Amino acid sequence: MKHEYLSILFIVVGLAGAALIARAMEPKYQDVRSNFSSPSGRGIKDEGFSERLSPHPNPLPEGEGEFSEEPLYLDEAAMKRVTLSFNGLAADYYWMRSLQYVGRKIVRYEDTHAGQFDMNALATLDLRLLPSLLKMSASLDPHFMQPYYYGAVILPEFNSDDAIALLNQGTAANPNEWRLYQHLGYIYLQRHDYERASQVYAAGSTIPGAPAWMAAMSARMTAEGGSRDAAREMYRHLYEASNDKAVKEMVTKQIMRLDSLDQGDIIRRALTAWSTRAGRCASSWRDMAAALQSARLPLDPNTLAPLDPSGVPYDLVKGGCDVELAESSRVPQK
Repeated sequence: MKHEYLSILFIVVGLAGAALIARAMEPKYQDVRSNFSSPSGRGIKDEGFSERLSPHPNPLPEGEGEFSEEPLYLDEAAMKRVTLSFNGLAADYYWMRSLQYVGRKIVRYEDTHAGQFDMNALATLDLRLLPSLLKMSASLDPHFMQPYYYGAVILPEFNSDDAIALLNQGTAANPNEWRLYQHLGYIYLQRHDYERASQVYAAGSTIPGAPAWMAAMSARMTAEGGSRDAAREMYRHLYEASNDKAVKEMVTKQIMRLDSLDQGDIIRRALTAWSTRAGRCASSWRDMAAALQSARLPLDPNTLAPLDPSGVPYDLVKGGCDVELAESSRVPQK
């Protein structure tokens, strides 16, 4: 609380100076708004999104780790009053603090995982303060879009309720930003709330400049609900709408997951048919080779095991009666 109070004093006495201090703390974020927005205003740019999540891996000052988890001292309304006419600079301060907060978590994760970080590991970072930081930034400058876009990507990985609340705040302040509706509809799709997803896409489709596929997606959510084809279409549109390399990678992996689910269905049907004829489960993938080849599944040339979308052979499990992804597979489980 003491550190947060001192931050508020910095903001009140001289927000311009506070912004310069914050930028000096992390040179890689000299121009955060520029780095995180594309020329078309679509949101996060492509180069190095996952790298920009993380500050340089310098040791934290003593006590900084504890400070980073302290709740905010003032709420959004009080902060607006305190910052007077400097709301935009205060929004920048909390936006940069959001980035540094996530970045430090990633650095710590990389320190214990051989320097590797995957977007699928976001849920393990304990980002409990991030929703409050993003909400504060968005409240201080409701038309600054990057906290909404950033939250739409990060928050659903560990708290979709906070993501929905942030995007609802964004649509209320920016009713003509159809991309906010796109992100919100995608989150409802992830939650399997297809009726609400359909409503959100329908609302977004009425905004001037919104693509025609949003209306089509609304109808598809109503007709098909959680079908994998509907999910693929949503991922495809999300891929096309984003210029960020890490977001595209995440979407690509989700499409791989859907493809793997389809392959799993085909393989299980083949296993069931083979065991019915043979009176036992398959002893190896060679027993299944003909059926799998006829289903046009890619096979490992040596073991004849079917290959998942990442090119890793599936495992034959449960005594040859079932199939699952290998531990070395790059296909996400969810």
